[in-house]
Amino acid sequence: MSTPQPILPSSVPAQTTPVPANQRVIKLLVRQDVRDAQRIDWLCEQIVRNRFMPVPPPENVFVGDGDFRAIGAEFLKHFVKLGDLRPADRVLEIGCGIGRMALPLTQYLTDGTYDGMDVVPDGIAWCARAITPAYPAFRFHHMDVANDLYNPQGRIEPTAVTLPFRDQGFDFVLLTSVLTHLQAAEALAYAWEISRLLRPGGRCFLSLFLMNDVAREGLRGGDRRLAFDPDAEGPTWLADPAIPSAAVAHDEAFLLDLFASVGLKPARPTVYGTWCGRTNAVSYQDLLVLEKAALP
Repeated sequence: MSTPQPILPSSVPAQTTPVPANQRVIKLLVRQDVRDAQRIDWLCEQIVRNRFMPVPPPENVFVGDGDFRAIGAEFLKHFVKLGDLRPADRVLEIGCGIGRMALPLTQYLTDGTYDGMDVVPDGIAWCARAITPAYPAFRFHHMDVANDLYNPQGRIEPTAVTLPFRDQGFDFVLLTSVLTHLQAAEALAYAWEISRLLRPGGRCFLSLFLMNDVAREGLRGGDRRLAFDPDAEGPTWLADPAIPSAAVAHDEAFLLDLFASVGLKPARPTVYGTWCGRTNAVSYQDLLVLEKAALP
């Protein structure tokens, strides 16, 4: 026979332990983060399905293979979730190509601005025709900077590049697969410009190839197109010495020191990609988010 249990009168409420105020705030912030993540996932799904969003003719796309809309939507998620991009941010894209990142950003930067620059005039012309008339806050600029892959006759030396924007004029600078086409001295020139253009506390998002022990070991099972060899002239690795800018990997420690020398330090741990055979990664290239040191 079981022992009878006491029954509380219905008028006596069960005792509960009050939740401290700081824990309530933390729970609210976590719920807000979950809702924000769900919203950006939903937005990116709509972008992939949006057949009214302009897409350049396939023969004019020079920024790589793959689904134009899906890759742009994937990176919009990375900009928001990894880079903490906000709808009111002032954004600069270096190497905007033919608008693969700009188009999804038109659906997110509701109160912000966007400036894109590239060395390929045809890409800038298409973006100016297809995007700016509907989104005047999105502006595109051609710069005749030399690059032995995309603009071999360019009149501006890449080590002397100066971008036509005012100091600290941007909250967010993005470069997707741009350092994969720059040598170390060229990367330093752009690093100086990024540091000059970002406000203190601003962020820079990069996708690139970072060479380290794990990458070197993993390349045996990675992308066979990227048979990188060390460059005799610098701390970079080249896939094709005949066309140095075709695909460039940067020594990770050297590159982080280079950015630190201009006041740009990692804002979060690097997210490594699958290019060198890693598995369970969120993207093909490595993803690096830098933050400009705040003023003392």
